[in-house]
Amino acid sequence: MENFTFYSPTEFVFGKDTEKEVGELLLKSGAKKVFLHYGGGSIKKTGLYDRVTASLKEKGIDFVELGGAKPNPVDSLVYEGIELCRNESCDFVLAVGAGSAIDSAKAIAAGVKYDGDFWDFFDQKATIEDALPVGVVLTLPAAGSEGSVATVITKEDEGLKRGLGSDLLRPRFSIINPELTYTLPPWQTAAGVVDMISHILERYISKSEDVILTDRLCEATLISIMEAARKVTNDPENYEARATICWAGTIAHNGILGVGRREEWTTHGLEHELSALYDMTHGAGLAVLFPAYMEYTLDEDVERYYRLATQAFGVPENHYDKKSVALEGIKRLKDFFREIGMPVTMHEANAKEEDIPKLLETLEKNQGRKFGSFKKLNLKDARKIYEMACA
Repeated sequence: MENFTFYSPTEFVFGKDTEKEVGELLLKSGAKKVFLHYGGGSIKKTGLYDRVTASLKEKGIDFVELGGAKPNPVDSLVYEGIELCRNESCDFVLAVGAGSAIDSAKAIAAGVKYDGDFWDFFDQKATIEDALPVGVVLTLPAAGSEGSVATVITKEDEGLKRGLGSDLLRPRFSIINPELTYTLPPWQTAAGVVDMISHILERYISKSEDVILTDRLCEATLISIMEAARKVTNDPENYEARATICWAGTIAHNGILGVGRREEWTTHGLEHELSALYDMTHGAGLAVLFPAYMEYTLDEDVERYYRLATQAFGVPENHYDKKSVALEGIKRLKDFFREIGMPVTMHEANAKEEDIPKLLETLEKNQGRKFGSFKKLNLKDARKIYEMACA
């Protein structure tokens, strides 16, 4: 097990009707004027907007608002939010929505406190030294941004999608009511499931040794997610299954499953180029690329993939042919993605093989010529993974 520091100060408020507690949580956090950030019109159609703003008004908390956050959040909205937040002298940022609204809110929170261009953080020209506090009312379990240090933003004019992490961006509190996810379209539920599974695999596929505790935590979380996903496919208002998915999405990315081990994140880097070029749903892109990445890196550590196949994906043990077992595990993961309605090839995701040079061009800008910790990769390897994902 590697040395580690684990810091997770977010207060999670989980369960039915918990969105009504947002005013009290903001008051406890010392908020006086809140910047309310959300996505499209869904929170108004469902009544969530009214419940949240009523809670703020009840506690005497003033607020200004900015909607418009969309999947693969963009820099233009962050710039708009920073300006509005400064002009209105807001002291707290509240994101109501999915990972896109949360990521956008985090970038705004960091940018307000910085004299330069917030993109400097993503260009690694500056580090975050201060940020407004952030709170969350979650509507879609997927990105895990409600409990993580991370934010991912796309720079529109250059087509660059980049991530950033800072403990200053961890939400002060996150409200998670599984009932808010009942009305999610099956596609969004499935894409979220793939995202959280991918967050676990980016940690599980590791060269770190003697990490049996987090191995077992990862395996149990994977099994639980897949079981719950199958249930909500047939019963969208199954509270317990929705609750499992909601909490698993948080656990998958708040850092607890990665302590003491080197993490990977190569597949996320490869996928960011897909979603930046095609504005593809992040989870759909990961469903396409993860099986290809796993098959391409299988020989780097067959034992690792063998354990994953037998402990998480239910493949019977066969110590005489571990590679075949490992390959069957990858196949079962791919079959599961297909079962819940996700694309598993570039073609199914409406991505074109002839665009691979474009993907590699921006990948080099974002990742360099060499990347990866589980297996050291270069741009030729990336090309082969993209090509494998076309089949």
